[in-house]
Amino acid sequence: MASQMTEMLKGTLEGIVLAILADRPAYGYEITSRLRDEGFTDLVEGTVYALLVRIEQRGFVDVKKVPSEKGPPRKVYSLNRQGRTQLGEFWKTWSFLAERIEHLHRNESHSNEGE
Repeated sequence: MASQMTEMLKGTLEGIVLAILADRPAYGYEITSRLRDEGFTDLVEGTVYALLVRIEQRGFVDVKKVPSEKGPPRKVYSLNRQGRTQLGEFWKTWSFLAERIEHLHRNESHSNEGE
């Protein structure tokens, strides 16, 4: 199941991170911690940082460097207008897919009842 979870997560992680940033700005480690708190315990920190680079390049976030007590400045990511639009599209797509998958699951469950 772990590999299936990893593959499914790859397709949805961007939307999940955008949803976290919709709540409030955060830096990479905060985002990783929040994901782990939400149950994504096997998520590798490097995966999140690579994703943050991509969403920054795609223009979905604004980045501000803030001083850190423990070393170099931290990059704090905040969702911008384009990111909010992308997140809205993610939720529409997610709702559509979730409904279709649940429909298939219910039909599959009903067809197995007679066995």
